[in-house]
Amino acid sequence: MVQTRGGVLLVLALVLPVAAMLVALPLGGRAARRIALAVLPVGLLLAIAITVMVQQTGEPLVYLVGGWAPPLGIALRADGISAAMLLTAALVLGAVGLYARISYPEPRDGTEARAPFAFWLLLLALWGALVGAFVGGDLFNLFVALEMLAFAALALACLDGRPTQFKAELRYLLYALLGSVLYLLGSALFYGNYGTLDVVLLSRLTRADLPTIAAAALMTGGLLAKTALLPLHLWLPPAHSGAPPAASALLSAVVVKAAFFLLLRLWFGALAGVAFVKGAQALALLGAGAILIGSVLALAQQRLKLLVAYSTVAQIGYLFLMFPLVSASPLAGAWTGGILQAISHALAKAAMFLAAGLLADAAGNDRIDGLAGMARGAPRTVLAFALGGMTLMGLPPSGGFSAKWLLLQAAIATGQWWWALVVLLGGLLTGSYVYRVLRSALREAPGPQAGAALLPAGQQNAALSLAVLSMLIGLLPLGSFGLLQVGRLDIALAGLR
Repeated sequence: MVQTRGGVLLVLALVLPVAAMLVALPLGGRAARRIALAVLPVGLLLAIAITVMVQQTGEPLVYLVGGWAPPLGIALRADGISAAMLLTAALVLGAVGLYARISYPEPRDGTEARAPFAFWLLLLALWGALVGAFVGGDLFNLFVALEMLAFAALALACLDGRPTQFKAELRYLLYALLGSVLYLLGSALFYGNYGTLDVVLLSRLTRADLPTIAAAALMTGGLLAKTALLPLHLWLPPAHSGAPPAASALLSAVVVKAAFFLLLRLWFGALAGVAFVKGAQALALLGAGAILIGSVLALAQQRLKLLVAYSTVAQIGYLFLMFPLVSASPLAGAWTGGILQAISHALAKAAMFLAAGLLADAAGNDRIDGLAGMARGAPRTVLAFALGGMTLMGLPPSGGFSAKWLLLQAAIATGQWWWALVVLLGGLLTGSYVYRVLRSALREAPGPQAGAALLPAGQQNAALSLAVLSMLIGLLPLGSFGLLQVGRLDIALAGLR
């Protein structure tokens, strides 16, 4: 492994949020807010530069820390999906930052407040952990990044300080710790068996022996707990229900995606040379259960945030349908469909959680049957929710449509038609619970909606911009998603083009 031109961009992307957090920490909440809002656009520019360079060169960006190559040293590596996820995270973080600029303002009387100071520092910490997860080159460093991400997300979700929320986040913590223990045990087995944890090196060394199978099972189980795949989803809805809208948006859009990203690194990176056909089918079966059961549970909710939270449980299931499809035919489009589903879901779900928070503020509660008149009083917010819902349903021309279309094609092409039926049925169920919300919002209010007129325009625009982006992705030609194929270790190992 050699260092590539442009690899220093990975270091800059990683150092930027960490340095910003360290500078802001002793300066107080006012400076922390200003520093975070100043560096978020820089992070977006870095993500764009990394994406463009990977796209143009057709090769991953690599930076060898200290000039030492693995297994002696540590490598930062950004392939196509790393670049795509960095760009997605930068967009979500930027929009959440604009939303939180009003939720966590500078104190006017000069006194410091705990919540704004903590929010901006934790946002920077979460951003740094995300970058570490997306560019880390070995399994242990990926674990460290994921742990930092979990603790930052946990603190953000508890920021309001309500006792009921602490109880919900304690459940999240227990699931996260369980996942960490399983992941570490699997990593120890990998290291004992192969003497390295570097993903690229492991892709050339792994074989289907008992220690490898045990390590893969342990690490997969740990990551499933962090991804909230059914039946390990029980922490996610309570964690969302009382969390601030900005924290919910980050938790659903990017935090659970980081754990899923590590699963891809494990299955199609470190284990690229090992075929786990039955394991892939089992993951897809759990994903199908999440789609159907999560959608039914979402349909039964009376509170808007819980409906959107259970929708996350359902939509995560689509990501796992790609495992047997990619295993059967790496070039059938399932890979692109799965990653595109993760990206479009991140943008749409962040928009929906931000919109849900605004609607709850306007209505005075987040009950679905209390949203009457919101379409007239807060049209941009309702439009953001509707566009996000269209993406989740997979209606054209959204990114969700392109993703689900590719998954459907891959299911038919590989002879696994039953997954196509799950995709179609899941879309119908998604339409049902999105329609419930929109039907209530489109009803005439029995009285004046005074709260809706007071919704800040900046927050509404932040939610709407993410929803529009989730739709615009679907307008891109499928050929433009060749970026997602760059640096795939499973294809390189198989000698495919």
